[in-house]
Amino acid sequence: MKPQRPWFSAGPTAKRPGWAIEALPTDLLGRGIRAPEVVARFAEGLTLTRTVLEVPDDWSLVYVPGSDTGAVEAALWNLLGERPVQVMAFENFGKVWATDVRDHLGLEPEILEAPWGRFPDVSRVDPKADLVFPWNGTTSGVCAPGADWIATDREGLVICDATSAAFAMALPWERLDVVTFSFQKALGGEAGLGVAALSPRAIARLDGFVPPRPVPKVLRLRNDKGFDRALATGSMINTFSVLTIEDWIDALAWAGRVGGLKTLIARTEANAAVLDAWVDRTDWIDWLAEEPGTRSTTSVCLKIVDPRVVTMDEERRRDLVMRMKALLEAEGAAFDVEGHRNAPAGLRVWCGCTVDTADIEALTPWLDWAFATAIAE
Repeated sequence: MKPQRPWFSAGPTAKRPGWAIEALPTDLLGRGIRAPEVVARFAEGLTLTRTVLEVPDDWSLVYVPGSDTGAVEAALWNLLGERPVQVMAFENFGKVWATDVRDHLGLEPEILEAPWGRFPDVSRVDPKADLVFPWNGTTSGVCAPGADWIATDREGLVICDATSAAFAMALPWERLDVVTFSFQKALGGEAGLGVAALSPRAIARLDGFVPPRPVPKVLRLRNDKGFDRALATGSMINTFSVLTIEDWIDALAWAGRVGGLKTLIARTEANAAVLDAWVDRTDWIDWLAEEPGTRSTTSVCLKIVDPRVVTMDEERRRDLVMRMKALLEAEGAAFDVEGHRNAPAGLRVWCGCTVDTADIEALTPWLDWAFATAIAE
């Protein structure tokens, strides 16, 4: 038996169960982006996002172009420079943010590194410094081990890239100051738009700190008075896709119907549990994340530990993974289960809430078949 919906990509992720493009409203397509009806629709998207994600009432949400990358970089360009900066770099995107801060903003961050499969040493986090980190490493399958290591009386801001955690994991809002995510991850939206959720402390920084650098218009969260509060009302930095926001509202409405954030997290955890049980009983595969407490429940990254593969060089291991991918896709059994291009060669299976548990259950025998076939060739 094959998965009924064989889509396991980590972005864009699977559409919600029952999704159909015909169900999306189209009456505002072709309207001006500043038309009151269009702005109201974007504002409704922010309201629903706040409700489903359970964002605190005193936080503000803004849309940013460029998906989560745009949202993170908007935070970096607008907020950093007042204090020392630390960046956690333990997977691809943390490394990108470290490069942004060091090479493009011209700051001198302390980079808290860890090898693939591990989370950085949290004892090195300085509450007086601004901190940038991914809550969940989409490319490594490593997530934060809780949040007790983030001080509630911190002086610096905490900028959290939560794109593969939002709507799938509980977020400790009281320990974070900026939380970013994109439509195309946990709720299966379309790419191109990101969201930055801003705490009162982050807004105070925007109001009182003028970045010592040019900020491109598409990343600009400030006007000449400080935080551009119009952005929190549904106004847009530039022209966004109306069809994309309709798709996002559709995903949020589904999330509300099935029970909200609690149900979304439960669906995600049920999917990850099925995959975990398969890894436990399968001798050729293991988690890339070394510690159980840091294993992602969304972007589950796996390494092939069969002795015949361990002795291969990286290029041959990657060729094997791509052969497995080709076999699975030719059968229509699974699409896009290869690891990220910058990660160690392996598999990555998205287990977020828009994936059905029955499809994860149906997937695992096909993974066994693909490995057995590819290694024998």
